[in-house]
Amino acid sequence: MNRTLCTNLLTAALLYALSGNAQSYVPRLNDTRMTVKNTIPIKAYAFQLSEVSLLESPFKTAMNADVAYLLKIESDRLLAGFRSNAGLPEKAKKYGGWESDGLAGHSLGHYLSAISFQYAATKDPELLKRINYIVDELVVCQQARKTGYIGAIPNEDNIWARVAKGDIETRGFDLNGGWAPWYTVHKIMAGLLDAYLYAGNSKALTVSKELAKWTSATINHLTEEQNQKMLICEYGGMAETLVNLYAITGNKTYLDLSYKFYDKRILDPLAEQKDILPGKHSNTQIPKIIASARRYQLTGDKNDLAIADFFWKTVVNHHSYVTGGNSNYEYLSEADKLNDKLTENTTETCNTYNMLKLTQHLFALDPSSTFFDYYEKGLYNHILASQNHHTGMMCYFVPLRMGGKKEYSDEFNSFTCCVGTGMENHVKYNESIYFKGADGSLYVNLFIPSVLNWKEKGLRVTQESALPYGDKTSLRISTTKAANFAIRIRKPKWSADATILVNGKPANVTEENGYYVIRRTWKNKDQVVYTTPEKLYTEAMPDNPNRRAVFYGPVLLAGDLGLTEPDPVQGVPVFVSAEQDPKEWLKMVDQKQLSFKTTGIAKPHDVTLIPFNQTENQHYSVYWDVFTPEQWLVQQKLYEEKKRLQKELDDRTTDLFRFGEMQPERDHNFLSEKATSGEEHGKKWRMAGEEGFLQFDMKTDPKLSNTLIASYWGMDNRGRNFEVFVDGTLIATEDLNKYKESRFYEISYPIPAALTNGKSKVTVKLVPKAKNSAGPIYVIRAVKG
Repeated sequence: MNRTLCTNLLTAALLYALSGNAQSYVPRLNDTRMTVKNTIPIKAYAFQLSEVSLLESPFKTAMNADVAYLLKIESDRLLAGFRSNAGLPEKAKKYGGWESDGLAGHSLGHYLSAISFQYAATKDPELLKRINYIVDELVVCQQARKTGYIGAIPNEDNIWARVAKGDIETRGFDLNGGWAPWYTVHKIMAGLLDAYLYAGNSKALTVSKELAKWTSATINHLTEEQNQKMLICEYGGMAETLVNLYAITGNKTYLDLSYKFYDKRILDPLAEQKDILPGKHSNTQIPKIIASARRYQLTGDKNDLAIADFFWKTVVNHHSYVTGGNSNYEYLSEADKLNDKLTENTTETCNTYNMLKLTQHLFALDPSSTFFDYYEKGLYNHILASQNHHTGMMCYFVPLRMGGKKEYSDEFNSFTCCVGTGMENHVKYNESIYFKGADGSLYVNLFIPSVLNWKEKGLRVTQESALPYGDKTSLRISTTKAANFAIRIRKPKWSADATILVNGKPANVTEENGYYVIRRTWKNKDQVVYTTPEKLYTEAMPDNPNRRAVFYGPVLLAGDLGLTEPDPVQGVPVFVSAEQDPKEWLKMVDQKQLSFKTTGIAKPHDVTLIPFNQTENQHYSVYWDVFTPEQWLVQQKLYEEKKRLQKELDDRTTDLFRFGEMQPERDHNFLSEKATSGEEHGKKWRMAGEEGFLQFDMKTDPKLSNTLIASYWGMDNRGRNFEVFVDGTLIATEDLNKYKESRFYEISYPIPAALTNGKSKVTVKLVPKAKNSAGPIYVIRAVKG
C-alpha cells in the first residue's frame, strides 16, 4: 500500500516492506582494497567510477538533477536521530517522512553511498567535505554509546536488548516492535563501506567494523531456531555487507557472521531450483541473493551460485513487466501471471535497483549479452523513468496501470526506501557502461555517451551515441601507444542487423556470447562506427497475447493521455488493426523527441507515444489492448452494455459519496478517528486505522429497500478486516483480503428494511477489527429497489 498510509510504527511495519541495498561493489581487477581474493575466476571486471564520465544525454540530465538534490540535503538533519539516540544534542531538526518514523537513519546510509559514488567520479571537494563530516559525527556517536552500535531508530535499545536475549517477536516487517531494524543497520554499514571504498575514508571502515562487532555480540549466541525466526523480519543486505567486510579485512569472523543472515525458508528452496516466490515480498529477497552471488565469488560455495542463478532467471523471465521491473504492491505473484496486476503500485523502484546489482555480479562470472539485455531494459525503462528530470524527485512505485500516472517524492518529507536508492541510482549510470575482460578485452555493454579513461592501457575511449534517437554509435580511440586487445560490443536483442565499420571499412568481426568481437591493434584516432537499426516491436503480457507494449529500439513507448483521468467507462484507447506489425500502427512525427502518433487505429481517438522515461505528470499507458476489426465489433457491444448498466445504476442511486474530497465530506457529515487519506487508481480514498472509524450520512429511500454499494481496490490484502454499521446496527463484516485481482470491486451491503423505513437518511460507520484497518474505501453509493 502507498506509503502515505503509515500512521504509526506498527501500521507501517504491517503495510510496508523495505527496499534498497546501499553498498555497491562489483569485483575490480587487481583491487588492492580487497585482502581476500576471489576464489572463482572473474571473467569481466568493473571499471572504477573515476574512469568513466558521462557526456550529454538523458542520463547526464538525470544525474545532474540528482546531484542538485543531494547538495540541498543537510547532513546535520540526517544525523539528528543518531546524536539524540547517543545522548548528544541535535544540531538540526530531523527530516520528515520515514526519517521521523520507525525507519529513521536509513537515508543517511543511502546518502553517504550516493555522495561517495559521485565523489569517486568527480572528485568534487564539497562532497568529500560532507563525507568526512558525516563519518566524523558517526565516530562521535559511536564513542558516546560505547557499544559499537550507532542508530536513530525509536526505542532501539529495547529492541536490541530483547534480540540479544533471544526474545524474538516478528510478523515480517517488525522486530520486537521496531520497523525492520536490521534493514537500517545495513544501510548505515553499507554507506560507511562506500565512504571507505569510494572516498578513501579509513575512519568509515573502522566504524563499520565496530558495528559488525556489535552485530556479532548481539546474535552470535542465538540458537538456530531463534536466529531463523529473527530472519522472518526483513534485514536488507546485511549478509552482502558482511561478506564485503570480510573481503576488505580478511577477518573470517565477518564471513561466518554473514551466514547468520542466511534465511533458510527462502534460500534453501531456491538452491533446489524451486520457484517459491509467489506471494513473497520481492525486495526483501533480492539483497539476500546479491549476498549469495558475492559470497560465491569469494568462497566458491556452489549452493550460493545455484541460488543466484535460479533466482535471476526466475524473476527476469517469469515475474517481470516490460519495464524490467517486478512486483505489484511490492509482492510477486504466480509466475507468468501479470495481466490483471497493473496498478498504481507496480514495480517498486528499489527492486530494479537491486536486480541490476545482481545482474552485474552474474555478468562478472559469465559475460553474456543476456544479462545486459535485461540491464539495459531496466535502466532505460524503469530506473531512468523513475525520476522527474526537472526536479530530481523519485518514484516509490512506477505505475503500470493503464491510464495511471507517477507520484514523485518531495524533497524533505518523504525519505522512503526508494528515495534512498534513488539518490544512488542517478549518480552511478557510469558504472556498467564498460567492463574489462580478464583477457584484457573491453566490453561495451551500454550505448550511453561517455568517456572511458582506461588507465591501465593508457588510452581513452570516447563513445558518442544518439540512441534511441538515432541508430549510430561511435567509439573513438585516443592513445599515445598502440595496444592490441579485443573490443566486445553487445549485440542488442532488439537489433539483429547491426553493421560495424572500423575507420570507415567493414570490420573483421566474430560473435561470442552475444557480443561482436573486434580483435586488432588499436592506434590513436581509430574509430568504430556501430549501426544498430531500430524498429518498432511489441512485447505481450505472458498471460494475454492481445495486451501489448510497444518498443522502439531499447526504449519503451508510453501513450500520453493528458493531465486528466481517462474516461472511467471507456478506459484508455485500444488499438484496432488487421496488421500485427506495429510499424503499421504508428508513424514517427518527431525524431528529436522520439514521438509517434497512431495511424487511425486507436479507438476512440488517436494517441501520441513518447519514451516512457520522459513522461512526468501526465496520465499514460504502456500496455494496449489490441483487437482485430472482427474482435472490435464484439468489444464495442461490451462497452455499450457497460454504459447501459452504469446508466441503470445511476438512475437507481439516491446518494453518492466520494471520499477524500472536501465538499462531499461536508455534505455527508463525515467524521473519523485515526484516519488517513490518499489517491490511487485515479480516485481518492479514506482508511481508518486500528481503534479508529469512518462515519458518514447517506440518503435513503424511506419507502423502498436500500443497498449500500462500496468500491474497494483488490490486491490490497493486508490487515483489512472491518465491520459495517447502519444507525448503530451491524449489517456486514468485510474482509478485503479475499479480493485478489488488481481492479475495483463493487461490494453490496443490503440494509435491513427496518433500518430505513420512513427514513430519508442513515448514518454509516466502518469500524476496523483488532489489529486491522477499515478500508481503503473509495466511493460508496446508496441505491434503491
